[in-house]
Amino acid sequence: MSIIGLGFDATDIPRVREVFARHGERFLRRVFTDEEIAYCTRQRDPVPSLAGRFAAKEAAMKALGTGHSRGVLWKDIEVFRRGGPPQLRLTGGALRRFEAMRAARSLLTITHADTLAMAQVLLLSD
Repeated sequence: MSIIGLGFDATDIPRVREVFARHGERFLRRVFTDEEIAYCTRQRDPVPSLAGRFAAKEAAMKALGTGHSRGVLWKDIEVFRRGGPPQLRLTGGALRRFEAMRAARSLLTITHADTLAMAQVLLLSD
C-alpha cells in the first residue's frame, strides 16, 4: 500500500461555536449530513464534535486535492463511527475523485485540544 493523498486541518472550536450560534440549522444543513447532525446534537455540547467533523471534511478535501472546489461538496464527505475509529463515507464528487485517484481506502483520525479540533486523512492505494 502507498500513500497517495494526505490532508490535515485544524479548526478553531470557538469559531464553529460562533457560526453555529449565528446560523444554526442553516449552517448544519449546508455542511453536515443528517447522520452527522444526529450524532453531534446528541452530545451534551455538540460544537466540539461539529468542529471535528468540519476539520475532517477539510482534511479529506486536501487529501483529494480538491479544496472547496472542483465538484466536491461538504455533504459529499461524511464522518461516521460504528464502534471503532472514525471513518469517511464518500459520495458524489468526493467519491468520483477518490476513484479517479485509484485510492483503495481512507484512514481518518480526529483529535481535540483546548480550542482546536484537528483531523488527518490518508488515502491509500493497493
